[in-house]
Parts: sequence; structure tokens; C-alpha cells
Amino acid sequence: MSRHRPAVPILVVPILVVLLAAVAPLRAQTARPLTLDDYGPWARISGTSISPDGGWLGWVESPNEGDSRLFVRSTVDEREFTAVNGQSITFSDDGRRVAFLTTPPEGDRASGESRGPIVRTLHWIDLESGIEAMAQGVRDHAFGAGGRYLAVHRDAADREAEHDGSDLLLHDLEAGTVVSLGNVSAFAFNDSGSRFAWLVDAAERAGNGLYLMETEGGRLRALDTRDAEFDDLAWNEAGDALVALRGTTPEGMTLRENTLVLVSGIGSGSPTVREWTPSGDAGAPSGLVLSELGATRWVTDDLVALGLKDQEPEFEDERADDDKPNVDVWHWNDDRLQSQQMVQAAGDRRFTYTAVYDVTGGHVVPLATPEMRRVDITDDGRWAIGRNDMAYRGDVTVAGGQVDLVRLDPRTGERAPIASGVRRAMGSSPDGRFHLHVLDERVHLVDLESLETTDLTESTGIDFIDREFDVIAERPAYGLGGWTEGSEEVLLYTRFDVIAVPTDGGAPRNLTGGMGDREQIRFRLERLDPEEEWVDLDDALLSAYGERTKRSGWFALDAGSDPRPLLYGDEMLGGLRRAADGDRVVFTRQTFEQFPDLWVSDLDFASPRRMSDANPQIADFAWGRRVLVDYTDDRGHELQATLALPADYVEGERYPMVVYFYEKMSQRHHQFSQPVYDDRPHMSTYASNGYLVLMPDIVYEPGRPGSSALDDVVSAAQAVIDLGYADPDRIGLQGHSWGGYESSFIVTQTDMFAAVVTGAPLTNLMSMYNINYKSSGSGNGPILEWSQGRLGTTPWDDFDLFVSQSPIHHAQNISTPFLILHGTDDGAVDWNQGLEFYNAARRLEKEVILLSYPGEPHHLAREANQKDFQRRMMEYFDHHLRGVEAPEWIESGVPFLRKGQESRPKVVS
Repeated sequence: MSRHRPAVPILVVPILVVLLAAVAPLRAQTARPLTLDDYGPWARISGTSISPDGGWLGWVESPNEGDSRLFVRSTVDEREFTAVNGQSITFSDDGRRVAFLTTPPEGDRASGESRGPIVRTLHWIDLESGIEAMAQGVRDHAFGAGGRYLAVHRDAADREAEHDGSDLLLHDLEAGTVVSLGNVSAFAFNDSGSRFAWLVDAAERAGNGLYLMETEGGRLRALDTRDAEFDDLAWNEAGDALVALRGTTPEGMTLRENTLVLVSGIGSGSPTVREWTPSGDAGAPSGLVLSELGATRWVTDDLVALGLKDQEPEFEDERADDDKPNVDVWHWNDDRLQSQQMVQAAGDRRFTYTAVYDVTGGHVVPLATPEMRRVDITDDGRWAIGRNDMAYRGDVTVAGGQVDLVRLDPRTGERAPIASGVRRAMGSSPDGRFHLHVLDERVHLVDLESLETTDLTESTGIDFIDREFDVIAERPAYGLGGWTEGSEEVLLYTRFDVIAVPTDGGAPRNLTGGMGDREQIRFRLERLDPEEEWVDLDDALLSAYGERTKRSGWFALDAGSDPRPLLYGDEMLGGLRRAADGDRVVFTRQTFEQFPDLWVSDLDFASPRRMSDANPQIADFAWGRRVLVDYTDDRGHELQATLALPADYVEGERYPMVVYFYEKMSQRHHQFSQPVYDDRPHMSTYASNGYLVLMPDIVYEPGRPGSSALDDVVSAAQAVIDLGYADPDRIGLQGHSWGGYESSFIVTQTDMFAAVVTGAPLTNLMSMYNINYKSSGSGNGPILEWSQGRLGTTPWDDFDLFVSQSPIHHAQNISTPFLILHGTDDGAVDWNQGLEFYNAARRLEKEVILLSYPGEPHHLAREANQKDFQRRMMEYFDHHLRGVEAPEWIESGVPFLRKGQESRPKVVS
């Protein structure tokens, strides 16, 4: 067992880090170390929403402990509204009003057995006048287009009632009037806000039906009323037609049998109501019912997507419970393992076969079948793409995911093959003219009209495939950026650049001029409007990430020249979204020392304004900083790692170091280390308490996942030693899940580390291969062969390889104290993997501790357990890397009869 010593690498120090280093000593003199007891107030930001005119920004700050706080703040002046425990921020589309829900503060809620449903209060505010109104007991709300009308759907007065309807108040916010509607189960404004439709579900179905109101004038009309249940209300795009389902469940059957109710000509004075049922359509598959589980929706004004489902009789077993057998039959011919069927049972029960109703022809066109369960209709409704996986089901000898692509005509049902054995479909153009997929690691463009296929890799001479993808499966393309109007060009990515490929066979254009490849900047198109079908290259924005510098930001795409930087620097910029009706944008910016608060600016990014300050308490604590480390592993790969320096760092001194890793980690160089309760080391806390924290990159050699991790982790750690940062005798290692496998393997191969903490580790690849991933129900074999395991073979084909890469088979070589974390209900890595490693090490008289948390999943879920492990992990490293006296649990363990009675963990300041 030797220590790997690569050549001394180059240390890259970004300008921003240098500037921060100048103020770090001053802060260190006045700030204190961060501890777990300080975590409570640290907040995360969620629920961000920008008003359509860009004039207001809303968000929620949620601390680790205590109530959250909602903010609605002007982007142009100092006006602000706040609320405790707010959520679901909604702006009216004129930007004048905002609505949101709140729940009572924790201290005001009932506890124990007296706790009932939490009552939510809806608040709506006129942002011009500041006038606020509210309603208690609200289940849903929505503004109509134009912002004049607000629908407030109340909670049911009787939550135990069998019917689903409850009161709805439709507010005219201009006139100050309210219309009260009873027993509403669903509602929807049309796109213009001129019409409001709703469904009624009342006790004993009294008045059940589909209703309509003209919002201007308040005229109400019953469109269809029956002694039945109504579901799936949907407007067409023009806002002059509706669909809904109406149905009842026949006695002795399990499913509701629905009728499609289609109302057209709304606004003409005399709407037309038509009906369709499968039983009345000779073209409908027999034995199927129209299901409310199928999310009925308009595709175009003449096509409605439906879900059809097999009707089944009720099954009644009159035997007493004690007389009923309980057995699951696992058969070798099962398409899916019984365990997968168990996990996916809820989805299977809700599955429906996609079909379309031809409004003009008045008949249904079935699309999906038992062999082809997934069918995607193109955005324009011209075609549908089916994925037939029948030929590949249950094949355990190859990597999964293969399908045969099929083109379908939604109006006739006609089918034609596109390609066979495809694993990676890339989608269709907005107008349904073309479809993209990867086959044999080449990008193919299919003309859906003629079905002519063009190999874009061959025709352009450009490789669009991610060659760095090191999992043993077909490599994916770097991605699709979109399409220019009329599908004239498809926009594809290389590793760094954006390429426009004409769909008529013309010469491709490098839109970023090769600047990405030259400077190793990864350019990608930033799609600011999720509703926009086409990419306008005259107004395109590029996101940018420096592969080696870790800089990020946005560039303008300038035709005929290199992209022009707008905001690009030594920080992590992201989360960009644009106001619907303007050039105002909101985004986050963060570094290791700067929380990702919200900023707003115009699209030129000339004068960004910081909007939030979620964690001002950071100024109270000593904080580290990060530097980039370049290193070369023993296989010759030039890699990077990000290294957090301790808050009290003094150049020339050596410090204890914790190495935390998974796969590639250097891209997190500018990521803020948020103090949260979980089961991982937080770089901010360790750096604040005098540690270095190293996060290296790993690249994998096929068939040697453990050996690859050993090479790169040891090489990175040695580089930090050689650079004079780390004390070689005080280095710890931590990894969880796949990182737990790697850390468990590494502890058997080298004595470089003074202590190792391994969480939820794979330790015996032989036994792991033949057990299941409980969370999904699937077998682990494919994961180890073709996915993250990267072994590329089976234990029967290469027994020695599995032995060589299994930590447990090298346990006799361990000379380092190590700690195992595992939850007994881990649904990803079976708890017995941790137990096997513990028992092997104990039998071999190694210094091992297993922290087993009963009832916990793959990542600890209970806050008390999260806190417990984080305290113990730091105590473990403090003892082995800093010489702090060992607490009782490390020194002598805790007998079961004294569980929970051990001496309190010591707090190290």
C-alpha cells in the first residue's frame, strides 16, 4: 500500500478569491467558528416569482428551524410586503396585484392528538395602493387574465364528506363585487379571462354539472347537468370551447365509465354540446373506458387527447383474512421484477392508453397499445411519436432503455417505423416536421413527413456526442438547444460551442465562432420564455461556464463575431428567469463566501440590484475561502479539485484536511456551503473550525471504479500536501452512497488517511449485484454492469474483477480507523452492505464503528438523527485529526441498555 505522488500541479487563484483573502484576516479577528448549534437560523430561498412587468419580486426564506418568511419587494424602489409562513406566490398578469397563501406560525398550531388540518389563509394585495384583503380556509386560487378577477376556492366545510365540492368566491377586484358559487370541484378561466367555467360536485350529486360564466356582466349558464361525477375541465386555446368528462361507476366494476362532453361555439349565443363514449364508437378498442386519470386536454382546436383504460370487475374474496394466502409469484418470464411492480403499482393503476378524439370526425383514434405504452404527440398535433419497447422487455443481458420509434398520424392512426433500438430520443421540432434521436452514438434527423433520415454527425463532420461520458452505455449527445423558426435550423451543442445545422442539408454554422473550444467555455442557449417555440438568434442569450476557471455568467450572441460577455466572473451565476412582459430578469449569484441571494437587472446586466439578504448572520462567523488545485493522476489525466482553506489560514502552515468526494466535484468551486441538517460534512463548518476541505474530480476507467477513485483521490490529496497546505499525518476521508463505496475501497488500499467516514456504502459487489434497489424495486445488476458501477460484466464472466473492486475482499489490509453510517431502511444501498463490512473488519480486529440508525432511509431523514450524526462525524475527525479527547462512544462504545444515556457529546470550539 503506497501513497501516490503526482507531479506538483499549478495552483489557480481567481481574482475574486485574492480580493476576499485581503479581508479574511480582519473578519477572522472578530468572528467566531460556526458550529451545529448555530444552524437554526440559516435559511434557503424558494418559491421565487417575478411579476409579468418585472416591477415586483416574490420569494420565501425558510430557516432550518422556525417559521419561514415570504417577501414581495419592488424591484425599482423600497416598497415591500412580508408575511410569516407564506407560499404559492401568484402575480396578476398586469403586475398590479399579488396573491399568496399563509399558514399559522408554529407556536400557534395545535399539537398532539388535537392537531387538525392546517388552515391556509389567502392574502391578495393591490401593489399600487397597498390595500390588502384575505380569506381563511383556502384550497386554491387563480387570477384571470387582465388581473381583474380572482377565484378563491375555499376548503370544504366537512372534510369527511364524500363529495369533493366546496364554495368558490369569484371576486371582481375593480368593481369590488363577489359572486359565490357552491360545491365547486374544479374551475378554469379561459386564456383571455373573459369566461370562467367550473364543475360542481355536491352531496348526493345534487346539481352536479358543467357551468359557465361570462365574467363581464356575470351571466351564468348550465352547460351540462347530470346525476354523475364530472372531471377534467379544459379550455381550448381560443377560449371558445370546453371539454370535460362525466361518468358513473357501474355496479360490480372498478372504474368509472365516462362520457366526453364537448362544448363549442361559446360566445356565439347558442353553444353546442356534443358527447362521445367508447361504447358508441366502432373504432374504439373494446373493453376500454374513457378514464378521468388520463388528463384530458386539447391538442389543437380539432383534436382532444384522452386516456383509455381497461375496465375490470370488482374482485371479492369472501374468505376471512386469516384464510387468505399472502404470496408474490416471482417468475423468470416477468417483464419487470415483482419488486418493481410493487413500487410502480400506484402508477400502473393510474396508467391510461393515450388516444385522441377527432372533433371534426366525431370519433376516437387509439394511439398507445400494450406494446407501445408511451406516445408523445408533437406540439402542433400533426404527428405522434410512439416508443415500442416490447422487443426489449425483460432482457437482462443488455443495458435497458431501448425502444423502437414509431411515427403515428393522430387523425388516422396510421403507423410507420422510424428507427429500432434507440435509447436516446431528443424530441421533435415545434411544428412537428422533424424528430431527433441518437443511435450508435450519432445524431439522426428524421423528416416526419417523408421519414427520410439524415445522419447529422456524418453530414456535418461534427461530433455532437459527449465523449467524456464514462458510464458503460451508449453515450448521449451534448444536447439540443432548440430550433429556429420554421425548423430551418436545429441548434445542437458540442462540448463547448453551439452549432446551427440547416435541416435542408446546408452547411452548419458555429454560432459561437469556436470561442467555446478555444477558451474552454461551455456555451449554452438560455431559454428565457418557456412558452416560446422558436429560438430567435438575433436576440439570443448564452449561458457560459469556464471548464478550467469555474467562471460563469451570460454572453450575448453576436452574429459574425465571438459572443460578447454581459456578466461573467469568478462566481456561480444561475437561476435566470425573465419577466413575461419585459427585459427585467432575476438570478442568483454565489461563491463559497456569498449566499446565493436574488438579484435583478435588465438584460444588459449593467446595474444588477441585490434583492434578498437571507443570511446576514454570515458576518458573525469565521469563514474560509476556496482555491483551485490542478493535479495529474497516475494514469495521466489532468484534473482539478476545489480546496477550502480554513478561516484562520496562515500561508506556510499545514492544516488538518477532510477530503469529500463523489465523482466530479470541482464544478462546485463557487458553490456556497449552506449549513443544513443532513448527513454530509459542510465545508463552511469545517473550514470555520480550522480544517482544509478538498473536493477532487474522479474519472473512471471501465471495469475499475474503485481503483480509479483511489488513483484520483490520493493524487489530489498528495498535490495539496506537496503545495504545503495539508499536514500529511492529519487527513480524513468522507463519502456517502457511491462515495461511500469509494471511501470504503480506498481505506483498504492506502494508509494515507488518518480516519475515514463512509456513509451508506456498497462494500461487497458480489452480494450487491444480486439484491434489489429497494426504492425502485429494480435489480442492482444493471447498475453495477452498465451504470454507475461501470464494471461492464457479471460476476460469472469475470469473478476476479468483482473481487478486485470489492472493499470487503480487501478488508484484511485496513490499517486506518473508520466509521460506517447506515440507516436500516436504506432503499438504495442495503443496510447489510454496511453490516458485512463492519463484521468483516471486526473479525479482522480492525478499528471500526458502525452507526446504525433504525428506520432511516439512504439519507438520514429525522432532524434529531441528522444532528446526531453531524456531531459524531466532527467528533470523530476532531479526535483522529486534531487530537481532541475521544468521547465515550468512540473510546468504549455504548451498550444497548445504555442507548441514549451516554455522556453528552463534547462541543469543540
